[in-house]
Parts: sequence; structure tokens; C-alpha cells
Amino acid sequence: MTTEEIRSNVEKALEEIRPFLNSDGGDISLISIENDKIVNVRLEGACGDCNLSFSTMKAGVETTIKKYAPQIEQVINVA
Repeated sequence: MTTEEIRSNVEKALEEIRPFLNSDGGDISLISIENDKIVNVRLEGACGDCNLSFSTMKAGVETTIKKYAPQIEQVINVA
């Protein structure tokens, strides 16, 4: 899979996740993809300061991104 295909798949995953975050007053932005393996995102709004943001990242964001782009090894929330 090319870098462009990976980026496109990650964007599709974020579009799937975004409505759930929006319903809680938050959002998510793709910051970068490193070496086609590590995705850096930023949780924004209410999700940025939420005590459950770690769970959101692992159970929601990382799982969904890996469903669309299985070669991704890690998803990191950058502040």
C-alpha cells in the first residue's frame, strides 16, 4: 500500500470516528503519519481534556484506524 493510500485510509477512519467525538463536543485532527506506521493525531475540544481520552484513543481511534490501515502500529495523541 502506498503512502497516499495509507493516508486516505486513515482519513476514512477518522471520518468514521468524528461523529462520536462531535457528539461529546470534541473532534480529531490528523497531524502526521511517520514511516507509514505511526499516526499522530490531536484530540480537540472537550475530547482534548477528557479524563477518558486514553480509552478513547486505544478503544476507539487506534482500533478504527488499524481496521482501515492494518500496517499502522501505533496511534499517538499529540498535545
